[in-house]
Amino acid sequence: MNVMRKFIKYYKPYKKVFYLDMLCALIISLIDLAFPQILNYLNKTFYIQPKEMIMQSLLWLAIGLFILYVIRAFCRYYVNAQGHIMGAHMESDMRQELFDQYERLSFSYYDKNNTGEMMSKLVSDLFDIAEFSHHGPENIFISLLKIFGSFILLSYIHIPLTLILLAVTITMLIFSMIQNRKMHAAFMDNRKKIANVNARLQDSLAGIRVVKSFANEDIERQKFSQSNLEFLKSKSSNYHCMGRFHAGNTFFQGMLYLTILVAGGYYIAQGTLDPVSLATYALYINIFISPIEVLVEFTEMFQKGYSGFKRFLEVIETEPDIQDAHNAQELQDVQGIIDYEDVSFAYQKDEPVLEHVNIHIEAGKSIALVGPSGGGKTTICSLLPRFYDVMEGSIKIDGKDIRNFSLHSLRKAIGIVQQDVYLFAGSIKENIAYGKPDASDEEIIEAAKKANIHEFIMSLPEGYDTFVGERGTRLSGGQKQRISIARVFLKDPKILILDEATSALDNESERHIQKSLEELAKNRTTITIAHRLSTIRNADEIIVITDKGIEERGSHDTLLENGGVYAHYYQLQFEGLE
Repeated sequence: MNVMRKFIKYYKPYKKVFYLDMLCALIISLIDLAFPQILNYLNKTFYIQPKEMIMQSLLWLAIGLFILYVIRAFCRYYVNAQGHIMGAHMESDMRQELFDQYERLSFSYYDKNNTGEMMSKLVSDLFDIAEFSHHGPENIFISLLKIFGSFILLSYIHIPLTLILLAVTITMLIFSMIQNRKMHAAFMDNRKKIANVNARLQDSLAGIRVVKSFANEDIERQKFSQSNLEFLKSKSSNYHCMGRFHAGNTFFQGMLYLTILVAGGYYIAQGTLDPVSLATYALYINIFISPIEVLVEFTEMFQKGYSGFKRFLEVIETEPDIQDAHNAQELQDVQGIIDYEDVSFAYQKDEPVLEHVNIHIEAGKSIALVGPSGGGKTTICSLLPRFYDVMEGSIKIDGKDIRNFSLHSLRKAIGIVQQDVYLFAGSIKENIAYGKPDASDEEIIEAAKKANIHEFIMSLPEGYDTFVGERGTRLSGGQKQRISIARVFLKDPKILILDEATSALDNESERHIQKSLEELAKNRTTITIAHRLSTIRNADEIIVITDKGIEERGSHDTLLENGGVYAHYYQLQFEGLE
């Protein structure tokens, strides 16, 4: 009931459509219930009148029934059209809310969850929820109205026969409830298995270049086949449950007809029921069984929608690890003074990545972080824009704890150039403008010139409107990197993080990119992570970080003179392994 209360709130924006939909459903049900009564009246009263009176009244009878069925047709149109549109609106609202929640969630959520599973919740789950949101109230309302209305009218015709009918119906409901529980478990497992299929598909397609470079298509086929077969087994189990459910209900529907024929014949023989009443009774049985069949079919839809909505709630009710403080301030007039004060952090408990780190960076100065992989260099940079929160200590900008600033203003003040450049599907212009969505064409071109990419862009047939392909596949690594640098130029942040921005490039590209980065770093507080030590010689301070923490710090020349870890790395790169 708690889940259903949360589901009902999505009807609130569409109350008028919903109530009118229910009114139309009511009219449809009343007209369907009225027909056997009209026929019963005609058989018992109307058709025994003189021929002249029957002929005079037939026209009015035809007009009356015609009007009723015209009204019924309009109501059915509204239920099918506007009802489905309401469901589509609710699906759209939920999809937007789910996407907004994905955008709010912290990096830690994405560390634990697969993109394919998240897409499954966004697409297939919500489609089933939309079908349930429209057909659910309508089917339940019409079906229950017809069932209870039929019972009342059947009781009016013959009470003993109706009580026998009620006993068979209750037995049928008990059977349905038992099977319903089994179907719920089957549908939940079904959801998980299709999510696994989507996850496997997304993983394989995203890495298709790696797959083909290793000629491992067969391995990917086997992995996908395994997920696909698990889904097939889940679906098979699901359909076995559905088969038992539908077969059992079909059997009990047959028992209803059997009851009417046998018990009805008995009461006619006893003289307590006449054949005309039994014929009317049989008509009501059709009206009575039809909504039961609808409810039986609706059970499958309900289970799909209900299990999908529970998965939807799991995401919606997940609290982001990183949120604005209650009284968060806007970070304005940034100078760029950064302080890491006694900072400790761990991605998992009992596995610390950073312990008691202290770093001070003056405004406009540059520091470089070097050392072996796994020492915590990227983590130090990820903590500054609050992709993760420190566990102990604090990080300050201009003397104020970053947790006191709004996330939006904090991240607007920080520009990041990463080794793995992500370009969105679209044009070069759109990708550069991502740094400042309201930028003018002149600003975009100026940023491209500063990143040394303008001349290349103008050499393309479509210039700035050139489509980059998915993840920028139509461009080289150096070209993508310079576009990402242009993006940061356009953003114009006071603080800059360069996360191994040139390590994946060839020497020629690195030389061009390095010039762009030096231009970008002017008058900005800069933190650089670098494995190529040639790119950080001019840093104001170099900090050597290993699994033991900060081992050395100082200028390039000072660290070489000390002959420590930094000097060792430098010799490996520039003097050969010997």
